[in-house]
Amino acid sequence: MAGWLACMVVMAVAGRETTREIHVFQVMELRSLIGLVMLYPVIHANGGFGALGTKHPWRHVGRNIAHYGAQFGWLMALTMIPLAQVISIEFTMPIWTAIFAVLFLHERMGIWKNLAVVLGLVGVAIIVRPFNGPVSAGQLIALAAAVGFATSVIMVKVLTRTDRVVVILFWMMVIQSAMGALPALYEWRNPSAYVWIWIGVIAFCGTYSHFCMTHALLYADATVVVPMDFLRVPLAALAGWLIYSEKVDIYIAAGAALILVGNLLNLKGAKR
Repeated sequence: MAGWLACMVVMAVAGRETTREIHVFQVMELRSLIGLVMLYPVIHANGGFGALGTKHPWRHVGRNIAHYGAQFGWLMALTMIPLAQVISIEFTMPIWTAIFAVLFLHERMGIWKNLAVVLGLVGVAIIVRPFNGPVSAGQLIALAAAVGFATSVIMVKVLTRTDRVVVILFWMMVIQSAMGALPALYEWRNPSAYVWIWIGVIAFCGTYSHFCMTHALLYADATVVVPMDFLRVPLAALAGWLIYSEKVDIYIAAGAALILVGNLLNLKGAKR
């Protein structure tokens, strides 16, 4: 999960740089295609393409439809409601993941896991300070995206029972490349040399962040792994302060402290 968090924070910076010139659909498509090439050393080390078969192709299709749809919904919500609202709603994902894990994976929610989720949500709310108001279409889309991300996590956990990590990643790249080809071609613009560098960064981080996340789900319950993702908010705030001179105030510090405490309690409970 440390690898996932590092990759996601770097990819947030790279995403900001690339989307100044090219469309998000194009970024997503290039990430999948270049990421497939970058994944080849792992594929080769695990027996080559001939060893990437799966007995559950439709599970992979379903998982990637959920994941791609959630990404699309999240990006759409960014154009409809304030970023603070999108982020706060997105981080309801651990709640949906915990509910789905209990219902479909028969995992248990102990006091430490519950406390990690509560402290994480409170910490995120303090950091982003979402606005109050009537429910809008953008808020509903952001909520649907959070449910979609949670569904994807649960389906990855199920896939780890039958398929190796490299198989899950390979089919993610292939399926999402096929899904995004037409939108990317429609919005295509020739990237500059500067943007190509950041596209390479996105491809690497996008590929190996999922490599790390899938391994984390292989070794631990989803209800242990997912609350750690709350750390992405204060880490992203720190990156914004260091790179873009974005202000880090008392709310960010307090929220980050709550998130860190919740994760430490969650990990403590996982060791028992």
